[in-house]
Amino acid sequence: WDCVRNKMWTAAFGVISAALAVVSGFGLMLYMGVPFVIIVANSPFLILGVGIDDMFIMISAWQKTSLMDNIKQRLSSVYSKVAVSITITTITNVLAFYTGIMTSFRSVQYFCIYTGTTLLFCYFYNITCFGAFMALDGKRERVCLRWLKKPESPDQKCSSLKRSCCLPCDSLPDEEGTDVHPMNVFFRDYFGPFLTRTESKFFVVLVYILYIISSIYGCFHVQEGLDLRNLASDDSYITPYFNVEEEYFSDYGPRVMVIVTETLNYWDEGVRPKLEICLSDLENSDYVDKSLTEFWLREYVQYTEKSQQDVNDKDTFMNNLPNFLTHFPLFTYDINISSSHEIISSRGFIQTVGVSSSTNKKTMLSQLRSKAEKCEIPLMVYNHAFIYFDQYTAILENTVRNVIVASTAMFIVSLLLIPHPLCSLWVTFAIASVIVGVTGFMAFWNVNLDSISMINLVICIGFSFDFSAHISYAFVSSSKPSVNQKTIEALYLLGYPVLQSALSTVIGVCVLSAAKAYIFRTFFKIMFLVMVLGAAHGLIFIPVFLTFF
Repeated sequence: WDCVRNKMWTAAFGVISAALAVVSGFGLMLYMGVPFVIIVANSPFLILGVGIDDMFIMISAWQKTSLMDNIKQRLSSVYSKVAVSITITTITNVLAFYTGIMTSFRSVQYFCIYTGTTLLFCYFYNITCFGAFMALDGKRERVCLRWLKKPESPDQKCSSLKRSCCLPCDSLPDEEGTDVHPMNVFFRDYFGPFLTRTESKFFVVLVYILYIISSIYGCFHVQEGLDLRNLASDDSYITPYFNVEEEYFSDYGPRVMVIVTETLNYWDEGVRPKLEICLSDLENSDYVDKSLTEFWLREYVQYTEKSQQDVNDKDTFMNNLPNFLTHFPLFTYDINISSSHEIISSRGFIQTVGVSSSTNKKTMLSQLRSKAEKCEIPLMVYNHAFIYFDQYTAILENTVRNVIVASTAMFIVSLLLIPHPLCSLWVTFAIASVIVGVTGFMAFWNVNLDSISMINLVICIGFSFDFSAHISYAFVSSSKPSVNQKTIEALYLLGYPVLQSALSTVIGVCVLSAAKAYIFRTFFKIMFLVMVLGAAHGLIFIPVFLTFF
């Protein structure tokens, strides 16, 4: 272990830098009054992953500088190699999250605002505070090197004091040479040459074809919508309640209010038939049991006719209402009478059936709303569960729009900042490929397409761009003569940092896999898929595909 160039304290400060970004970003958003919702609690894990991703890349570039160069030269060399790459990935990540603000889900908007802003702070702290700390650590390297070169006795190189200062004190580095990590050697001498062999390329292409076929198959089987049980903790009493309801009462859906939203002359014999037509139209829906409809006006008309009174007379109609409500208290809260004795609104109830699946819920909601809009009488259909059903109608549209807009933004940014149009296309291709893969494997892992997973798909865009952009930029920046040599050099320079980033992020979110809340477990599952598939594209698929052109 190199006692001088060991970066234990530098890495620790990199984590602190990410934590400072979280404090700054969250503090600014809270100060500005942006609401803090529960899914925003996932953001620090993501910021930590992005922060240490940039940290690994900067440290890797620093380790390849010579100890004999002065600090300015070494830091200049680091920034010349990685600053553009880090800037590209930061811009694309921030754009990906700010794209999520366009969604119609407020919780997703708040998550994207918090995370996008915090990523800007993370970038700022990495290129300033963390860079400054690397410079200070570079001075420590020089001091420790001079100190360790002075033996205190002929048979002892390092005293206990020196061991405590420059841990671990095993060997001295080569002053003229650069530090080459064993993993960098592995990517340069073993993995890179193996990956660029003709047989390996054919095998990688075959594996990719199988991957994309299985992913597309999964995309057609992914379920939409958020199960209400997933909003509560696993040990909540709500979960067994919904389990029992699903087992014994799944034939019956929510009881939907049909609300007359404006003042209406219910005693007018020309108005009541119109209202009856609208109500009958709603009852004729495939998802409504007309025998379970409750509407006060129907009962009231029968009540007045039995009393042999004129229901078409306004005074008679209004004066008999109190007696009617006394005999039928069930309808007391269904009629809103103003102080001027006018019915300003009223409601009835229809019973939905056969809506256990998300597809049926979406269809039922669309049908009822469409019928209500076509009615001559101003009607509105509502149930508190419609808040959750709404996402069935909006989630797919929002997800596709966000993915397309974010991917387009990624392509434009990469086209502007990566000096090779073909590589920009490959990076955009990698984004689309990872999104398809994550969406497809969501079906295999029983993860629904809902507002929570939609957030993670936005994250997917950023991370898949990160991995592929780093490798692609290193590839086009290489001065090697052949494409195979360019690929090997790109893997040598950035293969290990990309692998570190993926592994560290997976380790960071692993704690969420044991959470009792579905929100956090879903975050772990999709982040795991994003990291594995993103790293596979960055380290295997894209390097091979780049050699074909």
